[in-house]
Amino acid sequence: MSPRPADSGVRRRTGRTRLLTGALALTLMGAPAACGSSDESGTQDSAAQPSDGAFPAKVATKFGTVTVDEAPKRVVALGWGDAEAALSLGVQPVGASDWLAFGGDGLGPWAKGRYDKSPQKIGTLEPEYEKIAALKPDLILDTKSSGDRTRYDTLSKIAPTVGVPKGGDQYKISWAKQTTMVAQALGLSDDGEKLIAETEKKFTDAAKAHPEFKGKTITLGSRTASAWGAYVRGTGRVDFVERLGFENNPAIEAKAGSAFSVPVSEENLNLLDADLTVLAPIGVTAKKISSDPLFKAVPSVRKGHSVVFDDKNISSAFAMDSVLSVDYALEHVVPLFATALK
Repeated sequence: MSPRPADSGVRRRTGRTRLLTGALALTLMGAPAACGSSDESGTQDSAAQPSDGAFPAKVATKFGTVTVDEAPKRVVALGWGDAEAALSLGVQPVGASDWLAFGGDGLGPWAKGRYDKSPQKIGTLEPEYEKIAALKPDLILDTKSSGDRTRYDTLSKIAPTVGVPKGGDQYKISWAKQTTMVAQALGLSDDGEKLIAETEKKFTDAAKAHPEFKGKTITLGSRTASAWGAYVRGTGRVDFVERLGFENNPAIEAKAGSAFSVPVSEENLNLLDADLTVLAPIGVTAKKISSDPLFKAVPSVRKGHSVVFDDKNISSAFAMDSVLSVDYALEHVVPLFATALK
């Protein structure tokens, strides 16, 4: 998933400490990239399986081709789902961002137990650059993020940074592209391709098992305490349902811009209407959505063709859209869609 749609790209996290400001980041513009077996806090090197031997590794990004000269030992994973992509390949980041506030190692139930040693938690929207530099990384992963140039330039002063791909601004990158980029940077391209092929087969099997999905329109949105919104093509959620045969709501696509979502006003909630309407609560309860009179009046909702996620794990798996979380989402989300379409 990308961050919530209703706040134009700002993913606010309830009860989380606010992140360092950009001014603090600028103090580290000259921080050298470094690597080592441990830092002052005793953090160990990233646990990793042997690479394909494909070094120097080259990864194409929005900011040009990034070269990783040697197999990285100290990886910091900052982008949405980047830590899970690394973990899926057997590499344990020494630092990682917890975008969905899971706590613990910053992982959902589908990925727990993959760390031998918990990573250092790093802020999300404005990474804590001093904390990152202190970890002495030799590779930073930021493939699924805002695509902000200042963010990238600051991180690349610390260590080689694999940022968003071309066209990947505002979290517009699929789990497959993310896995490919992370695997390339880690020198594990063959493993990445195998993992992608296995996961794509699961999508193919799910689509074959549910031919009723093909060609059906779908709206994927969420509601916060103050606003409604819907996701556009290029984002993880939409990529997920397109692989199953759905078509993203054309009315939403007609309003799409550079952001990962479009706002939907209460006066125009019928914009959410489709063959299937799916909503996720962010900072509110599922009941806040399902009991809303205006939402209940949307034609698809009135007909019973809607899903409101009321299980945090299911909603988070669907939102995370990593190569690890999509397995969990396929298992739990697909049956919900099938039931709602009947």
